[in-house]
Amino acid sequence: MKFNLFLPTGFGSDLSSFSDPVDAVERIIQLAQTAESAGFAEVWLPDHLQTIPPSNRYLFEAWTLLTAVARATTRIRVGQLVTGNGYRNPALQAKMASTLDVLSGGRLTFGIGAGWYEADYAAFGYEFPGAGRRLRELREAVQVIQSLWTDEVSDFTGEFYSLKNAMVQPKGVQTPRIPLMIAGGGEKVTLRIVAEFADVCNLMTSPADIERKLQILRKHAADVGRNAGSIKVTATTGALVTDTDEAAQAQLHPSMGAFYPGDFASYLLYGTPETVRARVAAYEKAGVDELVIGFHQSTDPGAIRDFAEIVGL
Repeated sequence: MKFNLFLPTGFGSDLSSFSDPVDAVERIIQLAQTAESAGFAEVWLPDHLQTIPPSNRYLFEAWTLLTAVARATTRIRVGQLVTGNGYRNPALQAKMASTLDVLSGGRLTFGIGAGWYEADYAAFGYEFPGAGRRLRELREAVQVIQSLWTDEVSDFTGEFYSLKNAMVQPKGVQTPRIPLMIAGGGEKVTLRIVAEFADVCNLMTSPADIERKLQILRKHAADVGRNAGSIKVTATTGALVTDTDEAAQAQLHPSMGAFYPGDFASYLLYGTPETVRARVAAYEKAGVDELVIGFHQSTDPGAIRDFAEIVGL
C-alpha cells in the first residue's frame, strides 16, 4: 500500500487561519515537501474556482499551484484530483499537462473528471449541462488529450471537440505518455470510461463498496478487451489520529456525507493508531493500491509526519 497526500487549496475554507496569501501558499508547499520527506508517493490537489460553500476566502488555482509544488519538490509525484473538464478546453489541458510533466521531470499524473460543483460554473459563466452530457464530453476529452500526447499530428471530430492538424511538443517526459487518472464511481458510464482509457482510477467510498465497484470495473474492462489489472486503484479518505476512537469520531461532521457515502464513521481513518491501521488494511484488502489522505488538520505538517510513522513509511 502506498500513501498520497491530498493538499488543501482553500476549497473547504481550510486556509481561513491565514491572513496573508503568501503565507498560505508557502504552507501548502511546505506540506508537499513534508509529504515527500515522510515517504508519501504522490500529492494531489483539487481543481475548483469557488470555495464550498462560496465565500471570499482564499482559494488557489489548481494548475498554477501544482506547478509551484512540482518545482519545490524533487521525488514525489504530483497530480490533480481532479481537473474539471468543463473549465478548460481539453486540447489546452493536454498542452498544459505536457509542459508540467517536463517542469516536474516526469512526475505528473493527469487527473480529470466530468465536473460536479455547479457553483464553479455559475460564478465563472460556464455552461453546466446535465450529467449525461458532461460524461459524454469527458469521454471525448480524454481521447483528445491522449491523441495529442501520442500522435505526431492529431485530427479529431466529435460531438463537442475537434482538432485539425493539432500538434503538441514536447509531449512530456514519461513514456509511452503521461498517466491519466479518471475519478468517479458511476457504475454504468464513468467506470466504463475508466476501463476504456484510464491508467488510474479514484474512488471515494467504503472498502466494501470499492470491492463491489471493482468487480464492475473488471466487467467493463473485459467488455472492451482490457486487463483491469493494468488500472491502478486509488481511494480518497480522511484521517485524524487521536488517543481514543471516541475523540476522533467526535470531530466528524454530517456534512462529510456529501463526499463520503454511507456510514463514513465506520471506514474513514479516524481513531487510534490501531484503528487507523486496521482501516488501512481494509482498503488494501478491497483492492486499493494507493490511499489519498486528506488530513483533518489539513495545514499541520505534524499530522503528515505522525501518520507516516503510524503506518510505517
